Amino acid sequence: MIYRSTFALVLLLVLAGACAADEPKAFACSFTEGTTHAYEKGEFAVEQTAPLAFVIGAIDADAQTADMKNERGTGTLRIVRAVNAMHFLEVVTEGFLHITTVYDKDETRGAHPAVHSRHFGLFGQPIVTQYQGFCEALG
Repeated sequence: MIYRSTFALVLLLVLAGACAADEPKAFACSFTEGTTHAYEKGEFAVEQTAPLAFVIGAIDADAQTADMKNERGTGTLRIVRAVNAMHFLEVVTEGFLHITTVYDKDETRGAHPAVHSRHFGLFGQPIVTQYQGFCEALG
């Protein structure tokens, strides 16, 4: 009985290591569709957004950290794992949040479906932006 338990534990550790090795260390993300909801005069006004692209790199799922690189520089991300996705959270100026969720790879498309949301405010007015797109694994 002890041998079975030991074998099962070793097998579990090997499989867990293989799964972790399969996780990408970076994603190139591109969002071509999105909307902004800006709160003005007691109502949310809807606007279309411009395309958005960035790289999520230095992914360390065990430490729950990563970096986001875009044309403005590099930001620090926290990782929250889900059953079929990873959430990347960025706390930006004045405590506002940017959240990117990268789902498991869609084998048909060859990319990871993704959603990027920004929750912030400007001059005391709430602004919420959400983008839909895809991320490609970089390593």
